Amino acid sequence: MQHLVRLAGQFEEASQRYAAANGITRNDDWFILKLQEELGELTQVWMKLTDRGRKRGLSETELREELANEMADVLGHILLFAVKNNIDLAPAITRKWRFEPGV
Repeated sequence: MQHLVRLAGQFEEASQRYAAANGITRNDDWFILKLQEELGELTQVWMKLTDRGRKRGLSETELREELANEMADVLGHILLFAVKNNIDLAPAITRKWRFEPGV
């Protein structure tokens, strides 16, 4: 379970640095809105990869790299949203997915 807490902390530190460097105010709404934005970007790449969107000259390899990048963003913003709301996701994962993360 500590792995998830450590990972969430690393995303939080990176997000704080990014926000400070770019003059972004991370208020309560920002966390959920940013998550939605990143999910939209993930969907957009998926649409391109599955021939339902304009690829703009990107190869399958490049699109798969973009897909991985957007997945990382969604994961990061899920964890940031959890940290912001003081939610320990490990017990929820155990309840919902029936395994203990990090074990």
